[in-house]
Amino acid sequence: MSSGPLRIVVLLFPRVTQLDFTGPAQVFSKFPNTEVHLAWHDLDPVTTDAGWCIVPTTTLDDCPQADVLFVPGGEGAFDLFEDPKALDFLRVQARKARWITSVCTGSFTLAAAGLLTGYRATSHWASLRMLEHFGVEPTSERVVRDRNRITGAGVTSGIDFAFTLAAELFGDDEARKIQLAIEYDPEPPFDYGSPSKADPETVKNIIAATENLRMATVLTSASALATAQHSS
Repeated sequence: MSSGPLRIVVLLFPRVTQLDFTGPAQVFSKFPNTEVHLAWHDLDPVTTDAGWCIVPTTTLDDCPQADVLFVPGGEGAFDLFEDPKALDFLRVQARKARWITSVCTGSFTLAAAGLLTGYRATSHWASLRMLEHFGVEPTSERVVRDRNRITGAGVTSGIDFAFTLAAELFGDDEARKIQLAIEYDPEPPFDYGSPSKADPETVKNIIAATENLRMATVLTSASALATAQHSS
């Protein structure tokens, strides 16, 4: 690693799932010699899915080069399919980033930018299998690493993703110390937090509803990506 600070660049956007960002961000805050840059088109507060806002620290135009490029998820991740400047920002940043990462449906934004084609990746379970339309191998794991891509599954998986990243960057001992510092020792009151543990009919219905909501947008973006990749 270089002697300068590690730069983590986070792409913010309206309707981001706040825990997709704030969970990893709490872990990032404990990284040694690290800067976290929150990038968006402007510096106006960005409304999250929780109704309150996160304030960007830089614009897409002024953002420094990332060592770690990170995209959280949320409904707004699919709106980014029609935001060529945001997708171009990701492509340009990815050229020199050491790690290209996401949590939850942030993997769809990376996929729409062509940054997960031919890679294994994960996402929220209700949307996961739609990744295949972008030439991605959907992988149902909490955290998936494929070369320099690290993707986390849904929402709370972002915390596990951040510890995986910490271990890659600073070693297992440093990751363990951060885990202890934030007392990350989950004991959920209900053993119902994944589709493998939930009622199968409920899972089936949620996947169907999610695909009904998002499939047209996914197919349109995947078609545009395929055309662009074929012509390049």
